[in-house]
This record gives sequence, C-alpha cells and structure tokens, in this order.
Amino acid sequence: MTTVTTTPAGAGALLRTWRERRGISQLELANRADSSSRHISFIETGRSRPSEEMLLRLADRLDVPVRDRNALLLAAGYAPRYPQTPLADPSMGTLREGLERLLAGYEPYPALVVDATYDVVAANRGILMLLDGLPGHLLAPPLNAMRITLHPEGLAPRIHNFREWRGHLLAQMERQIALARSEPLRALYEEVSAYPVADRPGDAEPADPVPYFALPLVIEHDGQVLSFVSSIATFNTPMDVTVAELAIETMLPADPATVKYLRSLGP
Repeated sequence: MTTVTTTPAGAGALLRTWRERRGISQLELANRADSSSRHISFIETGRSRPSEEMLLRLADRLDVPVRDRNALLLAAGYAPRYPQTPLADPSMGTLREGLERLLAGYEPYPALVVDATYDVVAANRGILMLLDGLPGHLLAPPLNAMRITLHPEGLAPRIHNFREWRGHLLAQMERQIALARSEPLRALYEEVSAYPVADRPGDAEPADPVPYFALPLVIEHDGQVLSFVSSIATFNTPMDVTVAELAIETMLPADPATVKYLRSLGP
C-alpha cells in the first residue's frame, strides 16, 4: 500500500496562484528553485509537503511579498518567519531616525515615506509646502498620498498635467494590485479612480521648454509652476513586514526654475 503525504489545505493552491500570477510554468519555477517540475506539481496538488526551506526558496523565486510569505508558511503548517513590528515600536527607533535624517537632508526638495496603502508615515517640509491650503478633512490622519493627490479638493486642481499624472498613478496602483493580493489597496484604487476629473484650461508652454527625461509632476504653488520627477526606493531584503512595505519617494526638481524657487524659500 502506497502512503501519500499531503500538505495542509491551501499551501499548494497558494503557491500555484502565485506561480500563475507571475506567468511561469512549473518547469521554469523548478529550474529557478533547483527542483523538478514533478516535485512542484506534487506540492501544488498537496501530494507533497515542502520543507520550510523549499517553500521560502519558491516564494523568493516567485517574488512573493513578505506578508504573503507568512501566509504560505502558515498554510503549510509552519510558523510565520517575518514579524510585523509597528513603526512606533522602540525597536524601530534606529529606522525612524534614519528616515527622518534622510527626509530632512533632502530639503528643500519634497520627500515622504508611505506604507503599502500609501498612508504617509513621514514627510519633510518640502511636502508640507505643497499641501498648504488643503482642506482639513484631507489632512486628517491617516494622511493618504493618493487621496490627497487625486481628490478634486486636494492637489488635483493645482496639477497642470493632471490627466497624465493621474494615469501614471492609477497604472502604478494597478501593477501593485496585480503583483500582490491586497484588498485595502484595491479598495483605495476603486475610491480614487472614481473621483471626477475636471477639465482645466490649457496652460501656456514655457518660453524655454525643458526636455524632460521622465514624466514630470507639474504643479503650481503660490503662483509659481514647479516641475518634479519622482523616484521611489524600497529596502533590500527586508526581514519585517512593516519595513518591506515602506517606500521612500523623493521629488527631484526637473528644471532650473524649480531649483531656484525652492532654494529661495530658505530653511
């Protein structure tokens, strides 16, 4: 009589979902993980229980987010590997101080840190400058970067190339939703994508057009038109869910006029 070992319900199905989401075959995954397609098939159908090491290796090859690696481990009967430590926890003091120094050092240019659903966890004075005059209901915690940018009472009326920038942000969220199963992020996307888009009169071209090297955010502040390009950084090989989901966004001035204006504001 042959004995078949089965993995706890759900682990194989979760693994198959991530593999299909990444658009790769069992053979390709096996090659990436130094395994066999037969073994991958057995894991996905529940006929074989993967070791904790193998499960983490497969998750790494599939680029599964840290939060979902915990779910895979639990589904296979293992303890979660990655903690989720609140950013306010004393053990995160060094991280918080480092982020604050980074944001302050980037001034007078805008920079902020957001979590997985774009709630702002830290921001510098450059960001606060751009938020001058926004209604209180948008500035109430938790401050959300997508909501503030796309809401018709938020930054939207100040953004000269709003339709382009809106399309860029929504496409960015769509890619994230496709890569990670996040119902809160999907709910945020459905909310902000439903905001009405008002037509604004065409803005005159600058006297000396600037050859942008990336799509700029062209936004007005106190009568001055500013241009920024956005850069986003994340942590390498994070070992904590909270840290894995943090993103640092810096706004690089895209033309000399923006540099001159921001520097004129002083400290």
